[in-house]
Amino acid sequence: MLNKKNLNHLERKLTDQVLIAVTKYVGNEEVRSLLAAGINDLGENRVKNFLEKYETFKADDITWHFIGHLQSKKVKKMINKIDFLHSLDRISLADEIEKRRNKPLPCFLEVNIANDPNKYGLKPENVLDFYNKIKDYDKINVIGFMGMAKHTDNLAIIKENFQVLLDLKNLFDQKIKDNKVSKLSMGMSNDFEIAIEMGATHLRIGSFLYEEEYNGFI
Repeated sequence: MLNKKNLNHLERKLTDQVLIAVTKYVGNEEVRSLLAAGINDLGENRVKNFLEKYETFKADDITWHFIGHLQSKKVKKMINKIDFLHSLDRISLADEIEKRRNKPLPCFLEVNIANDPNKYGLKPENVLDFYNKIKDYDKINVIGFMGMAKHTDNLAIIKENFQVLLDLKNLFDQKIKDNKVSKLSMGMSNDFEIAIEMGATHLRIGSFLYEEEYNGFI
């Protein structure tokens, strides 16, 4: 169930960040408790789970964020049901969205800020070139960058990872006229306080909202 003590702690830390409650590992009862607590931004990682929750709660006022890796072949099943995509990372996906989406979709470019070969995302040095290739797509509205820091207790490494997104934001400020690519989707259960400190605009919080004792909290 929703841990109200942890939620209260988190909300006291927020300034104007968007709190996205990740519902990957929870059921309908937890979703109802989130909605009752006034949390209407929900994030899902898997298409199947998203579609199931979407059908169950489609009468509710929910802003749906898809935050996981999205296979191109699954785009047509869900792309017109979500409000934000946090994981745009390749041309083939952009092409499929352009083909299937009915109206412009706010998208974050996913960046592999931890330089982890097992993670998805663009290499930081390739982000600007990727953006220039898709900037004229009618159905894609790039609003910022998403990244996952290395899961570690080393605060310096976490800050170094998040700094990659800040550097990209600054680069785009310099290179793109009338730049609106300014949002930063960074910070999860184990590092959200650091993310807030470093300028996150969107937090993706899962375990911390539900567990009675969250040992990963920094």
